Amino acid sequence: MLSKLWKGKPEESEEEKTEKLKQALAEADAVIIGAGAGLSTSAGFVYTGERFRNYFADFEERYGFHDMYSGGFYPYDTLEEHWAYWSRYIWINRYMDAPKPVYQDLLELVREKDYFVLTTNVDHCFQKAGFDKHRLFYTQGDYGLFQCSVPCHKDTYDNEESIRKMLAAQGFQIGEKGELFVPDGAVAKRQIPEDLVPYCPKCKKPMSMNLRADDTFVEDEGWRRAAERYADFLRRHQNGNVLFLELGVGYNTPGIIKYPFWQKTYQNPEAVYASVNLGEAAVPEDIGAVLEKLK
Repeated sequence: MLSKLWKGKPEESEEEKTEKLKQALAEADAVIIGAGAGLSTSAGFVYTGERFRNYFADFEERYGFHDMYSGGFYPYDTLEEHWAYWSRYIWINRYMDAPKPVYQDLLELVREKDYFVLTTNVDHCFQKAGFDKHRLFYTQGDYGLFQCSVPCHKDTYDNEESIRKMLAAQGFQIGEKGELFVPDGAVAKRQIPEDLVPYCPKCKKPMSMNLRADDTFVEDEGWRRAAERYADFLRRHQNGNVLFLELGVGYNTPGIIKYPFWQKTYQNPEAVYASVNLGEAAVPEDIGAVLEKLK
């Protein structure tokens, strides 16, 4: 039995569960946040429906897929088309702000606490919301980074300038708030020029996204430093009143956040584990509502 494992009893009301979590947060000496895809979904980063069609209607019509994930795995015939798709994907999911202030609300809850964030999300929402970048560990990569697809070396490369050029070549413009749009009467191109395709500066093979999809994922110097800071934070908080706050974490990769949080809670009698989620985080709109109530 885990020590103070709080997911909420079925007979408890939502108000009672929220009050318990509010108390645990107030009493915690340290807060370790474990964030999964459900947190970003609650902030409005959805990959289907209107948001998908707003930016990928031409790809949907041509290839028949109906969500961003499917489009990301589609075997396009050319790198020019591959990067036309991915440049749009990267911009709206990395450089545009989330539609809802869920991350900002979360920051207000922990700003005065000794906190650290462990996340499998790759959309950079924590840092954009104002979280201290030295208290963040993005375990699965970052949409904002390229790496060699081989990889022939362990460096990664910021991609914002390249992505902007790819979007402009397709006919997109970027608004004052980072919104992406095509001027009235214009039609976006479904490919980029050959000279904008990114290639490794060392081996000249195509670049890829710095996302943990297989054994080619690059753990660069920034990744390693973040891992060390997280390990040091855990060592400093092996004991005492620690809140392990899990937000929107499903069972795709439970060994990264969920199971270690259970283990750490079990090892520390004063620790509290709290999970805010709706099942598998498929429709986790209520996460934002819970964070709002805790303020």
